Amino acid sequence: MVTEKIELIKEAIKARGSTIIAFSGGVDSATLAALAFEVLGKKALAVTINSPLFPRKQLEIAVETAREIGIEHKILSFSQLSLPYFSANTLNRCYFCKKALLETLMDFAEKAGYDVVLEGTNFSEIHGENRPGYMAVQEAGEKVFSPFVEFNVTKEEIREAASELYLSAASRPSAACLATRIPYGQPITIESLQKLEKAEEFLFSLGFTQFRVRMHENLARIEVTQNELENVLLKREKISRHLKSLGFDYVTLDLEGFRSGSMDEPYTLKKT
Repeated sequence: MVTEKIELIKEAIKARGSTIIAFSGGVDSATLAALAFEVLGKKALAVTINSPLFPRKQLEIAVETAREIGIEHKILSFSQLSLPYFSANTLNRCYFCKKALLETLMDFAEKAGYDVVLEGTNFSEIHGENRPGYMAVQEAGEKVFSPFVEFNVTKEEIREAASELYLSAASRPSAACLATRIPYGQPITIESLQKLEKAEEFLFSLGFTQFRVRMHENLARIEVTQNELENVLLKREKISRHLKSLGFDYVTLDLEGFRSGSMDEPYTLKKT
């Protein structure tokens, strides 16, 4: 089934002539870039937007992944912190962010002579409780194409396709922008983003793979997978000491463990 969907996607991409791919280096955008490069060659360009929300380590991964695929890669700089509705961190924060990013990519595509922007939202994502970012994709119309949504390709199917393409991203843990670590209503600042990035860099250096450091005012709430809970407890003194050196007053461990979208839980639970 996934092979049939991938063939349909390649045909759809080829029909669009030339494309730029919104490229983070994650499994979704990496798979999309690999498929576009396969059918369009030099008419496909991977574009990464470097911003305060995008960890430096993720930028390095994006560069390495583009090189692995063989696709031409360009990095554009942009700061969402200049958007007042975004930095205020409202519930529809992702809408303003996605809209600004897509406008940046569409403007670049038009000036550089590319026909369409490809972006990697997948079919699994659009069924989430709070997905304001996808509204911005829909508003862009034909200038932006989301093949995985168009052909009902789930996250699991994308990983399967990435494995068949021998992409290193196939087993890479899912990533999300640093703003998702800050609860709605708490202003997003460059200082808070830098503090979160340094905290997560430290956990990564200790060998943790899938985790988040969530910021509640000046409290750090750490989420790790269930199989890494024991390890984080063994290293709790080292972790606490380092995170406090970054400026956190308190360091806590979330007993429910890692889960995507945990900042949405106070709002989704109210609906049930």
